[in-house]
Amino acid sequence: MNTIATGTGAIPPFHLAFPVRDIAEARAFYGELLGCPEGRSAPDWVDFDFYGHQIVAHLAPAELTPAQRNEVDDHAVPVRHFGIVLPMPAWNDMADKLRAAGTAFIVEPYIRFKGQPGEQATMFFLDPSGNAIEIKAFADIGQLFAK
Repeated sequence: MNTIATGTGAIPPFHLAFPVRDIAEARAFYGELLGCPEGRSAPDWVDFDFYGHQIVAHLAPAELTPAQRNEVDDHAVPVRHFGIVLPMPAWNDMADKLRAAGTAFIVEPYIRFKGQPGEQATMFFLDPSGNAIEIKAFADIGQLFAK
């Protein structure tokens, strides 16, 4: 079984397929802005290495709908989203990179659950097709599943 080494051990990589309205936009966003190396592709889909996980952007504009939002820590968080947990320095670098690129955040980068179990840095934004992405970090990765 293929695994990815993490701060908490080795985990198998996940696979996520999602709809996009334009493959070239997906390549620019995931490949260039987020820095995800491209894998295999065809005219209507493209694989990306999302921090060791396989994500696949499929051309399917009819499937794109806005995600419902729920309140979390006084922010309207998109229910349907995916993302990655980065080390804190990499999270800060990504926040700076996204700000410099003029990214419109759904939830600006901030520390959520401050002083509580599970305290984390988080940010939410949309890809060009409206898919919600969360990038988070923990000062203590042991708090990932804290109650």
